[in-house]
Amino acid sequence: VQLQAFGGGLVQSGGSRTLSCAACGFSLENYVMSWFRQAPGKAREGVSCISSNGNTTYYSDSVKGRFTISRDNAKNTVSLQMHNLKPEDTAVYYCATDYLITEDGSYLYIGDDNAGKGSWGRGTQVTVSS
Repeated sequence: VQLQAFGGGLVQSGGSRTLSCAACGFSLENYVMSWFRQAPGKAREGVSCISSNGNTTYYSDSVKGRFTISRDNAKNTVSLQMHNLKPEDTAVYYCATDYLITEDGSYLYIGDDNAGKGSWGRGTQVTVSS
C-alpha cells in the first residue's frame, strides 16, 4: 500500500501548479482523499479533502477559492489544482486517505485501520517565490 504525491516545483507568486497523488497496490475509490501541507517549522495543516465519489469537497480557509481538489477513480489518482499561489503556500504537500479537513486546517481521521492513521504518501515540495 503506497501513495505518492508528485508535481511540486518552483513557482512564481501568482502562478499555478497541479499536484497529483497516485496509489500503488490498492484502489482509492472507496476512500476519502485528503491533501495536507507542512511548511518548515510549522505544524502540518489540512488543505482539502474529497469524498469517495468526488461529489463533496472541503477546503481550509487559507486555500479556499484558489485550490481545487478532484479525483479520477478510473485512473486511481487525486489532484490538487493550485492557482494564485502565494509565498505562504510554500510547503511539502502530502496526500492521505480518510481525513476530513476543516476550515481552519485541522483534521480528523475517519478511517478504520488499526493504526488509526490511514495511508500517507511521500510528499512533494512546492516553493513559491515572491
